Amino acid sequence: MSNNSLEKSKGKLLQEKLFAKRKNGILRLKDGELEAIDSFCEGYKSFLDDGKTEREAAKASIELATSCGFSEYDPSKKYSPGDRVYSNVRGKCVILCVFGSEPIEKGANILAAHIDSPRLDLKQHPVYEASDLCLFKTHYYGGIKKYQWTAMPLSLHGVIYKSDGEMVEVNIGEDDCDPVFVITDLLPHLGQEQAKRSLGDGIRGEELNVLIGSRPFNDDEVSEKVKLGILSCLFDKYGIVEDDFISAELEVVPAFKAKDVGFDRGLIGAYGQDDRVCAYTALKATLDLDEGSAPKTTCITVLTDKEEIGSVGNTGLSGEYFKHFIHLVARSEGAELPTVLENSKCLSADVSVAFDPTFPEVCEQLNTAYCNYGVTMCKYTGSRGKGGCNDANAEFLSYVRSVFDSNDVIWQTGELGKVDGGGGGTVAAYVANLGMEVVDVGVPVLSMHAPYEVTSKLDVYMAYKGFSAFIKN
Repeated sequence: MSNNSLEKSKGKLLQEKLFAKRKNGILRLKDGELEAIDSFCEGYKSFLDDGKTEREAAKASIELATSCGFSEYDPSKKYSPGDRVYSNVRGKCVILCVFGSEPIEKGANILAAHIDSPRLDLKQHPVYEASDLCLFKTHYYGGIKKYQWTAMPLSLHGVIYKSDGEMVEVNIGEDDCDPVFVITDLLPHLGQEQAKRSLGDGIRGEELNVLIGSRPFNDDEVSEKVKLGILSCLFDKYGIVEDDFISAELEVVPAFKAKDVGFDRGLIGAYGQDDRVCAYTALKATLDLDEGSAPKTTCITVLTDKEEIGSVGNTGLSGEYFKHFIHLVARSEGAELPTVLENSKCLSADVSVAFDPTFPEVCEQLNTAYCNYGVTMCKYTGSRGKGGCNDANAEFLSYVRSVFDSNDVIWQTGELGKVDGGGGGTVAAYVANLGMEVVDVGVPVLSMHAPYEVTSKLDVYMAYKGFSAFIKN
């Protein structure tokens, strides 16, 4: 064989130089990095199991923060570079801040993720009896495929405030010795009429009734014996009566644990990975900043509620609580809020769609994200003409791209499906409205919004690595 045949052609060299480079991230890893990925994801799986609701995720985040030297923020106190604080917003949101060596008027590096996920909420009068069975009435929260929530084990999480103001925490269905709950479905033999419904109408909202009991209270003088038996159990365990459901927040979620998926254990299956996968990676990036030394730029991480229903209310990011926190920090240093916001940079840490080869028709394959190709940057989200989205500018995309490349972050770009195929939104639009630079960066997910979502361990770790690089830069 001649030497010339071993040399690359001019066209091949030019192609290598000019073409976009896309390669499975597993094939790009450095020695020892695969072990670091698997180790990191063990902590992530524990976080998922401990935080299946926004309240539980906030509590778990604060516990991790305090173990890493964070203390509760006091707006009357003067803080120094390197100080680490957190703010607990109504038990449903967490803000973390590590003060930088530069003045806050030069802006902050911000990570924004959400810790709420699609679920079923109990109605305020949820308990009823029908045909000697007792059930809960629910109202679904966020975008779900209703049929996916039937015929699987469910758990009940939340809080109940009794008439005297005492708060009771509820978590039933997670321990091996706990009972679970279920939404029943028709057997195929009797489901002919149901099968004629559209897929979206196969299970209707008012049919998402959770089976909670069957044994009647033994007293012939009372009606609704099964309901009485269930309420008696609840009174004995929690001291609550039926009217206490009015002042309760109770959420029905899948009862299964986070698990490795696949023979090679390269994927994670769990409930609530949208968006707790980005919440955990952003949280860990913030906690892992060198304790005892100050970053150059003040770092702020917000884990917010209500993203799945429009970021509304006093715990949603379209509200004022996040801006108020930044205002308090700015005021303590004699800075003006508009100046701080204008000079700040933010990664909206939210998941993206992972390409599913079973349903290739919904994505445009040049511009979608793939499992194991790294954390995903989405220039825009929205739907049909980019409606309702933040569209990041080229200058900021160039900046983030440079940060990731210089820190060996494996990353890719993506969109939320074909142009006229759907789309969605994130908190990026609300952050952008504050005047700061922002782009969506997150982990691609298979079966997004299903009771059991799937992510790649490599992509999870690269989100952590990318967020760490961004806030340190």
